[in-house]
Amino acid sequence: MRLILFDRPSPKRFHFDPLALSRPIWDLRIGMSSLGDKMIAKTGASDVACFVPDYMAEVHRETAECPVNDASKLAGDDLLLVHGRVRASGFDVETTGPSQCGLDADGEVLWARIAQADLAKLNADSIDALLASVKEALPKAEGETAAWNYTWELVLENPDQLTEDIRAAGRSGIEGSVEEPRAIRGSDKDIYVARGAVVHPLVVMDAEHGPIYIDEDAEIHPFTRIEGPCYIGKKSILLGAKCREGNSIGPMCRIGGEVEESIIHGYSNKYHDGFLGHAYVGEWVNLGALTTNSDLKNDYSNVGVSLDGGKAIDTGSTKVGALIGDHTKTSIGTLFNTGAYVGAMCLISGTGKPLPKFIPSFAWFLEGVVTKGFGKRKLYETAAIVASRRGRQWTAAQQTMWDDIFQITAGPRGEALKKGRRVLAGR
Repeated sequence: MRLILFDRPSPKRFHFDPLALSRPIWDLRIGMSSLGDKMIAKTGASDVACFVPDYMAEVHRETAECPVNDASKLAGDDLLLVHGRVRASGFDVETTGPSQCGLDADGEVLWARIAQADLAKLNADSIDALLASVKEALPKAEGETAAWNYTWELVLENPDQLTEDIRAAGRSGIEGSVEEPRAIRGSDKDIYVARGAVVHPLVVMDAEHGPIYIDEDAEIHPFTRIEGPCYIGKKSILLGAKCREGNSIGPMCRIGGEVEESIIHGYSNKYHDGFLGHAYVGEWVNLGALTTNSDLKNDYSNVGVSLDGGKAIDTGSTKVGALIGDHTKTSIGTLFNTGAYVGAMCLISGTGKPLPKFIPSFAWFLEGVVTKGFGKRKLYETAAIVASRRGRQWTAAQQTMWDDIFQITAGPRGEALKKGRRVLAGR
């Protein structure tokens, strides 16, 4: 059986922006790993291929461990096609058996099990052709398939997923170094410090309400407090941080100040004081000193999030912070409103008061309005510098992908620029 993870352009795909602008949905993190990692583990697949939106295929090939957008992988074996939105924990479909498919309420294919003998009856020239013929020709499974619908759902369920993932990993104890004097609350069995990780003196690890997993080569500086459930990724550094419960921090991050129930994808900095709560932060983000987001409205009503600058979507929760796309940078004292959407490749200057709840991608937010600033070329130059500081490269494929994202996000940005020009003209 070959597992095919797929994520194709669709009306629901933008529900996962700005994080999914530069990655397939299954690459989004929750708990200790990505959605894709969880689906691979759930199905037990050893043969995996994936299909992503065409504009990001070349970049994904640079890092993926499986074939990307290779139509030849749609033949030669029994196939299990699974959309990146499908929740692994609720996916109870047998990997082999008669061909059938599962649709969501809007008729989008969420999964399909295709016996090799039936492939000849379907159009497998491309992933899109195959999905279309699957929907038309295969029997439909009864019942609903559990699926993610918005990015903030990952944030809200992250604490429970962390506990589940860390328990499933089955590791505890100190393989790295925890220097004296140490302070551990709860059971030692709920704490794991991996090989090469260093916990400095005067660090509090509080596992009373959930487990803590500190991955390889991470470094925890003095006066940090870590509350479980919590995952600290490889080579990340915590600098006197107040790391509250429910945080997933990816690889090579630098984290200070207060962070609560948030997901930080990787390679991002929140080095200084400031509060980040119920937020999802992408890669290569730098949050300047005292950058803070609100995650609770003063009237305790549900938080709304606007994904395109238009009508806000009710999240169904009173606690939702900011969604921050890749490569965005903030100045000192930046204040994000509750449920803020902050696009990718933004440069944001604080104003001393909460910023608008929607900031489009590639925005230079200066003097309280969205401007073109010095353009995307300058943003790319900064991205290349930042990547080199982590031993990574800004590649030609990445620049091409971001050029495409610039076009994809042009509509909302254009409206914000028009508004900004009107404001500046009236001053």
